[in-house]
Amino acid sequence: MSGAARPWRAALPLGAALAAVALAAAAGLTQRSAEAAGLGAWFYGFYLDRLPLFAFAVVYGLARVAAALPSGREALSRRGALSRRGAPARLLGAALGLALVLGLSLYPTFGGLVLRAGFSVGGVVFLSGQPLPVAHALGAGVAALLFGSALGLPALVAGDPPPRGRRLRAVGTALARFAALWWALGLLAAGRGLGLADWPQRPLAGAQAGLAGALVLAAFLPHALLVAASRRNASVESPGARR
Repeated sequence: MSGAARPWRAALPLGAALAAVALAAAAGLTQRSAEAAGLGAWFYGFYLDRLPLFAFAVVYGLARVAAALPSGREALSRRGALSRRGAPARLLGAALGLALVLGLSLYPTFGGLVLRAGFSVGGVVFLSGQPLPVAHALGAGVAALLFGSALGLPALVAGDPPPRGRRLRAVGTALARFAALWWALGLLAAGRGLGLADWPQRPLAGAQAGLAGALVLAAFLPHALLVAASRRNASVESPGARR
């Protein structure tokens, strides 16, 4: 895969999340229709009422896990030799990533441990006397840490560790991506306050659909750009990419 193709591949999860918004709007998806489709066991509850846009974060996360797994050519190390972690590791990484994203986000119900941990920490901080924005930010940070772990662990399983001389850069890249996810979940949590008050009790239509799409785009664009940039840098630095 060429270096030009990798950033495009990195943008696919954002496209999947936006497509999910468009599909939800076109299908008239509501909590009632989700229950009729057999999804009522997961698509209900306090966290759905408070942060419905997290549904599109789950779509982004699943697509990100799939897009982050190395292809056959990307299984080659930077030195041009075969990676120590081949197809079995990539399959294991995919299975682990899908299980983590779904489990941490939807078990036992919508929001999973991700939103429960975020709301718990935010609530404790607020009850301790801190301002609401501080509580909101810290809660989003905890949620982003769990969600980011679900995205990052599969990549560690599926790919080679970074060379010793580039480990500090790898840590910086991981922190930047965490900050981007922190921003994303914090912005999605503010959706109701920004005007997204009806969905999923009512269909996502008109201005509400446009607002949902804009929030999802603004939320995950920084993370998508960081992933694209890191893929571009890895492609430029790889001897095989310059051949």
